Amino acid sequence: MPKGYWVSVYRTISDPEAAYNKLAAPAVKAGGGRTLVRGGRVVAHDAGIAERTVLVEFDSFEQAVAAHESAAYQEALVALSDGVERDFRIVEGID
Repeated sequence: MPKGYWVSVYRTISDPEAAYNKLAAPAVKAGGGRTLVRGGRVVAHDAGIAERTVLVEFDSFEQAVAAHESAAYQEALVALSDGVERDFRIVEGID
């Protein structure tokens, strides 16, 4: 079964110490997610933006969607509010 991934690329971060950070990590872990990339060095090409990038792996696409819809992660999103502008997507991996 193909894995599922959360891919987040942040365009702007106005509050890097937002409460979201404290809530999101446990919510991701409880949902079965494993953070593979969080920040670090970025080289952007074409229309890419060299800002913070986060990649989270789940055992399946369905698990990734369910983790995003969970009450715990929804609480983290409320805390995030307008603290960032990001491109967030859930994608299915190649088997």
